[in-house]
Amino acid sequence: MPVFETRGNHFYYENEPITLRSGAIHYFRVVPEYWEDRLRKLMAVGFNTVETYVAWNVHEPKEGTFVFDGIADLEAFVKLAGSLGLHVIVRPSPYICAEWEFGGLPAWLLENGDIRLRVSDPAFLEKVDAYFDELLPRLVPLLSTNGGPIIAMQIENEYGSYGADHAYLEYLRDGMIRRGIDVLLFTSDGPETAMLRAGSVEGILATVNFGSRTRQAFDILRKHQPEGPLMVMEFWDGWFDRWLAPHNTRPSSEIVTELEQMLELEASFNFYMFHGGTNFGFMNGANHVNYYEPTVNSYDYNAILSEDGEPTETYFAVRKLLSERLGLTPPELPAPLPKKAYGRVELTQSTPLFESADALSGGAIRSVCPEPMEKVGQAYGFIMYTTTVGDEHNGGNLILQEVRDRALVFADGQQIGLVNRWEPQPGIKLNVPTGTRVRLDILVENMGRINYGPLMRDRKGITEGIRVGNQFLHDWEIRPLPLSDLSSLEFAPLLQEGQPAEHRSKARTGDEYSAEGWGETSDAQPAFYRGTFNADDTADTFIRTDGWAKGVVWINGFLLSRYWQAGPTKTLYVPAPLLRVGENEIIVFELHGFGGAADSGTPAPFVELTDVPDLG
Repeated sequence: MPVFETRGNHFYYENEPITLRSGAIHYFRVVPEYWEDRLRKLMAVGFNTVETYVAWNVHEPKEGTFVFDGIADLEAFVKLAGSLGLHVIVRPSPYICAEWEFGGLPAWLLENGDIRLRVSDPAFLEKVDAYFDELLPRLVPLLSTNGGPIIAMQIENEYGSYGADHAYLEYLRDGMIRRGIDVLLFTSDGPETAMLRAGSVEGILATVNFGSRTRQAFDILRKHQPEGPLMVMEFWDGWFDRWLAPHNTRPSSEIVTELEQMLELEASFNFYMFHGGTNFGFMNGANHVNYYEPTVNSYDYNAILSEDGEPTETYFAVRKLLSERLGLTPPELPAPLPKKAYGRVELTQSTPLFESADALSGGAIRSVCPEPMEKVGQAYGFIMYTTTVGDEHNGGNLILQEVRDRALVFADGQQIGLVNRWEPQPGIKLNVPTGTRVRLDILVENMGRINYGPLMRDRKGITEGIRVGNQFLHDWEIRPLPLSDLSSLEFAPLLQEGQPAEHRSKARTGDEYSAEGWGETSDAQPAFYRGTFNADDTADTFIRTDGWAKGVVWINGFLLSRYWQAGPTKTLYVPAPLLRVGENEIIVFELHGFGGAADSGTPAPFVELTDVPDLG
């Protein structure tokens, strides 16, 4: 069978020297119907290899429950790539970073508050072993040593940026080998001596990740690893976007300059990303440097193939360079996929969250303290905490201790405050008339777990407690709202005039869209809105959410994306396979009320389906 190996400073495949020209495509960020389109476009730029991470939380969303079908069908993706003539690099580390929720780790790991992540903690290794026992046997038949397309696999990901437990890395290496992984193994780290020393394993190929200063990065790698092929496992051709920040772009000329240096050094490369795709649903990650920074749902990354699969200026520049320097004649590009503007869709039905919360959550959980999501078996979405306070707390200062990540606070159904994790919390003054008790409802949104750095033990919801002054409040009802199943919602026609304020849309002023607030003055309750539209055919489209403040969108029952007018992204990508000929359903969960109807001339809230993306 074909063997992929290193000899001296070169890779060899079937005894012939080979330079890997690779691009990253994450199967779990692309609908399966488009895998072939994206792979053929990778080949058409002149690449011979595709690389993908494997996200643990995609394949084991609940402990002991494994998913390997649909968008999670890793084996089908690898087989398809092989059938097209591509080599495949697989990176199945327990941790992947990738701006993906919790760096690919499953949220249920955090049910155990004492577990140590990414070290040789027996509690963590036990979970990794159970996962590898299911995952790795699926990959063994696809290894090049067994006639398949997988030529190399990663042990851990950028471990030198996190820790220095070599026993942990060796445990992963030995576990992969013991389960039949006999292709080339490697590690990847930043081009710094401390990172390479901490993240490398003796006898295993070390690679580096960088976006610029190619020669300097490879010089550092060569000092660490005097012999072996040069490879950048992640050449960052763009960067990801985060909420409340501008859209990231990068000039084509910079990419070409760095690639020219790689070719001069005869180095192998993997473009991260070739095609970024989309963080569907609640699967975006977050970073935390000086403060919490959640990632947007679009993972366009300013990659050389756009989120919706369109070749960019950089794509053609890279194609031209590879053709000229290497004498390649890459295949022709596949025909462009159609885009369509389906127009305005009115959302004529609604139902308030508070009236639906029991059905959505399966009923309240009684608890002395407001426990975090993970303690009640919840991974993603929202969670609501409810209690009452008496007039002894009138004028008191309500503090949400360690809220993660964004909380709306209601008193008897009226919003009295908003708490953002990334902003100072002065507290919310309570107004409790003499002789009364006030119901407090606190709706907390998980905006994505931290995927990189030392703060990854990122539980969600209220993680410490809720207090008035220094006195903690007890006796809570907890309603988990993962929003994974909306079938219990009972929609009613949405009226505009004469309907109570908490049910109807509300026009807001520009001041209410400040980054510091985003809705704390709204008198609208969170609610679900529903509408339908008919399609004669299906094509890619983009949902504009102008007039909406913040929330989530479903298309035909598929949890599509978050939206937030804080930007930068202004549209949500809808791949054509999510649509159907005939009637299509859109549901919007809005936290602050729709603000566009007052001056639109439209009698109902709406979204616009356009054929042009707007990433900010």
